[in-house]
Amino acid sequence: MFDIMGKLEDAKKNVEEARKRLDNVYIDSEAGNGMVKVTVTGNRKLKSLSIADEALQDKEMLEDYLSIALNKALDEAGKMQEEELKRAATEALPNIPGLDGLL
Repeated sequence: MFDIMGKLEDAKKNVEEARKRLDNVYIDSEAGNGMVKVTVTGNRKLKSLSIADEALQDKEMLEDYLSIALNKALDEAGKMQEEELKRAATEALPNIPGLDGLL
């Protein structure tokens, strides 16, 4: 029983370390042929945003480009985060039947 508790602590520690690593992973995305560029971290936090002067002329277009660029970057970051955290958790856990479906 204590071995399982130790494994759970190891898994928790691995997940925390993975979260810290993901803060230093950057995903770039753009829309409108580079008129809007965004960078997010692997933890889905906006790091930077760049808007070309031309994009400021049309509010609706700018809103569309922002949505497109952010959604692409956040989707990619979400997939990366899910894979990284799952890997971190399962590295420390023993092969427990049925656990694969939970992680």
